[in-house]
Amino acid sequence: MKTGYLIDMDGVIYRENQLIAGATEFVSALLATGTPFLFLTNNSAPTAEDLAVRLRHLGVQGLAGRHFYTSAMNTADFLSETHPNCTVFVVGEGGLVAALHEHKIANDAIQPDYVVVGEGAATTDKLAKAHELIEKGARLLATNPDNWCPVSSQKTRPGAGALAAFLESSTGRRAYYLGKPNGYMFQRARKKLAESARATVEQVVMIGDTMETDIRGAVESGLLGYLVLTGSTKLEDVGDYVYQPTRILQSVAELTPEVISGKIGDGGVHVGQTGRSSGSRHGQRHQTDVLALHKPRPRPAMTK
Repeated sequence: MKTGYLIDMDGVIYRENQLIAGATEFVSALLATGTPFLFLTNNSAPTAEDLAVRLRHLGVQGLAGRHFYTSAMNTADFLSETHPNCTVFVVGEGGLVAALHEHKIANDAIQPDYVVVGEGAATTDKLAKAHELIEKGARLLATNPDNWCPVSSQKTRPGAGALAAFLESSTGRRAYYLGKPNGYMFQRARKKLAESARATVEQVVMIGDTMETDIRGAVESGLLGYLVLTGSTKLEDVGDYVYQPTRILQSVAELTPEVISGKIGDGGVHVGQTGRSSGSRHGQRHQTDVLALHKPRPRPAMTK
């Protein structure tokens, strides 16, 4: 049975600009065996080529832009498929701008069809302009639902979800969130995986460190979901979720022998042995978390 892999990056391949032990051997095994794989990231700021260069500097060789699929690329695919010839006002960085440009989606600061929000250092002026355009009728689209993203074990940064939530609050309009766990991200990634494979991919595995995006998206898209414990999720947190991973692994290093042999194993932690969380960072990490999904966003009354 031919297996393909969709692989998250931060927390799976590297952490805090340090490769996770066994990650290089895992990627080398994928390349050597011709196993179909695609790195899947919610980070819309870098281009695919940027990510290939970053991993090369970390010590992972043999990768090219075709091995990556970002939420920015997913957003450009979505717009070109659902609304050809649309125009956008972008709140984001180079990776998002490049992906939209590649699909010939024009920037429009006068009357765009969409305000598209990604990661980046958004200025007050930029957000004010986005607010104005949404009030004039532009629809609000976010590349991903991440409110914040870990930079290190002690530091985080604002994500696209937080910027979109700002504009939701100021305009009273709801954003549509692409990226993981949106099924469109997984649908398009699976299609790209099949196009790059030398044979029919009979099953697809999503490998990630985050329950809310990686594993939830895998479950809702009918994929196998492998959770690794090298990133943001602790073993004791897993029992808090209704949906569960197919397997829980200490790291991707456990998968290297399986890639080489071509046979999927069944090792890993038994999900039934996990307990409830003993505590985590306060605040919803993703705009698609249950409370955020159903929370109304009435626009505050204007005062004089």
